[in-house]
Amino acid sequence: TDLRPLDILSEAVPAAGLARGMRVFQVQGVRGFQLSASRPRALGFPASRLFIHCDRFPEEFSIIGRGHGPAPRLRARVLPQRNEYIFTLMGEESPSVLVGLRYAPDKLHFLFWSQERAGGWQTRVTFANVSLSDNQWHTLVLAVSGQSFSLTVDCSIPKDVVVETPFPASLSVRRASFYLGNRRRRKGVFTGLLRQLVLLPGADATPRICHAMNFKVATLSVPTVLQDVPAKPVSNEVLKYPYETDMKVTLGARPRCTKQEKAQFWFNASRRGLYLCNGSTWLSMLEVQHRLDYVEEYQNLVTNSETMGIEVFTIPKVGLFAAMANRVTPPGSAIYRWTDGKFVPYQNIPTYQAQSWKYFTIGKKIFLAVANFEQNERGQEFSVIYKWSRRKAKFITYQRITTHSARDWEAFVIEGEAFLAVVNHREGNNHNIDSVIYRWNPRTGLFETNQTIPTSGAYDWEFFTIGPYSFLAVANTFNGTSTKIYSHIYIWLNGSFQLFQSILTFGAADWEVFHIGDRVFLAVANSHSYDSGMPAPSNFYAINSSIYELNITAQMFVKFQDLLTYSALDWEFFSVGEDSFLVVANSFDGFTFSVNSIVYRWQGYEGFVAAHHLPTMGCRDWEAFHTPEGSYLFYSSAKEPLSKVLKLKTT
Repeated sequence: TDLRPLDILSEAVPAAGLARGMRVFQVQGVRGFQLSASRPRALGFPASRLFIHCDRFPEEFSIIGRGHGPAPRLRARVLPQRNEYIFTLMGEESPSVLVGLRYAPDKLHFLFWSQERAGGWQTRVTFANVSLSDNQWHTLVLAVSGQSFSLTVDCSIPKDVVVETPFPASLSVRRASFYLGNRRRRKGVFTGLLRQLVLLPGADATPRICHAMNFKVATLSVPTVLQDVPAKPVSNEVLKYPYETDMKVTLGARPRCTKQEKAQFWFNASRRGLYLCNGSTWLSMLEVQHRLDYVEEYQNLVTNSETMGIEVFTIPKVGLFAAMANRVTPPGSAIYRWTDGKFVPYQNIPTYQAQSWKYFTIGKKIFLAVANFEQNERGQEFSVIYKWSRRKAKFITYQRITTHSARDWEAFVIEGEAFLAVVNHREGNNHNIDSVIYRWNPRTGLFETNQTIPTSGAYDWEFFTIGPYSFLAVANTFNGTSTKIYSHIYIWLNGSFQLFQSILTFGAADWEVFHIGDRVFLAVANSHSYDSGMPAPSNFYAINSSIYELNITAQMFVKFQDLLTYSALDWEFFSVGEDSFLVVANSFDGFTFSVNSIVYRWQGYEGFVAAHHLPTMGCRDWEAFHTPEGSYLFYSSAKEPLSKVLKLKTT
């Protein structure tokens, strides 16, 4: 079986319309199918339409019954007084249920047929105290593996059952059919509403469903007719599928959009646009969404020297800028301004093997901080904060801070107070030193030490918030003997950062946090695997970098996906239209610095999938930015004095 979600409900819906015996109802703003008992066979289809490459039911799998948004939901509108079948899988000439899900008052039964003995027998796994008849939508995830069966309802505590008879390792589905809401009879038809029914082979779907801040916004697969935004009509029809709800189209000036107006339409005659209220905002139904087609070279930017990092920022009423962290001093690092569609030199600042820049504001003050890796001509080791002078229209020195081989600055605000955190990489040959968090003192107008955090050859800070909570993640790279060490995530509690979670990393060089819908992800760029006490691997640099996802139930980040990278030094998340992307800075494959960096496209169930291969030379940093003329990617090279701006071409 292909290890992909198999949408049982969508397969039963003909492309040209609804199957006979199906009606669409909308309740509480959510659509579902009501199934008729008059024609139970009309609600079936051959199993071969799902199991294309193999005629065996998967040995391990999850069944997801799903409602609006993120999780499977089953709508039970009438209290059942008898057994009702949610679905069955039955042989062509046999009355026996091969696989089925049956609901009785306060119970859920999972049925399967074992053919390991002559004649076979049916096993029933019962989950007690399961109430779906409370006039609400519900989410179910049933995970099956051998003798273990686990049911999660509405992402609450799972109900686990272990039975003597394991699910069969080889259950044939040849000449078998799926039936929605029945067992090929009029008796026992499901009387509620079904919104989603998905089979996920080879995996426990619970982490995918119960990952978000609000599990009700996660989704696997929903038939088009049930989706919140109706399909665009292919002819002059108003709605391709009728469903039973109140419909209203408002004309004239922009009306309000609240929960009371959810699923109502507004026609803007001046713009000739049709909009749908989702409960808070008006969504355009006719808007053309741009999609990334390809990436083209736009500008080759010759730099002062090799560039370790880029910071793209906008100064209000002045323009778009890019600060380059150049390795060699002199001439130091350059700031470029976007002029007539290109970056042109604007200001040069003395730096000392600069690693990165950080742009931030405090009130009306505008700052730019540089992380210097080496000492100046006087043997002093400072990183410097510069302030934008409106009178001189350039950055001038504002505050020097003692650092130790600084790699990165991170600026953030917590509860109205401004902070600036520096990553100290090493002091001499000692990589296990403190990195420092500074707090802005409004009275003195300076940053002052607020907290120190032990780090190991650290490269990067990443600040992010989730709801009311503030987090700070550090990428630890090397402890003096190994790159296989823990990087840490800290949470702000009671006026300071405290350890929240530790994640094993391999020469971590960067953290990138990003959101897709209500899901929160954290990607780490692993640069190389080295341990002085272990045999050398065949390639230190070809190594997985990992993407983690926040699991609210577990209150921790859990691994979501591994991607093979080549001494990865940076991740950058960006969006084009409704599509989400990640681009990785691959810097060295063990043989050459001329390595492709990869743009990955978010594919939902499949995670991130390689979409574009971009030739780069010792790629160190990526920045995404937008102008009225379009969207761009900007990368720096740590091995040649040439950085490149790439334009995203869309369709």
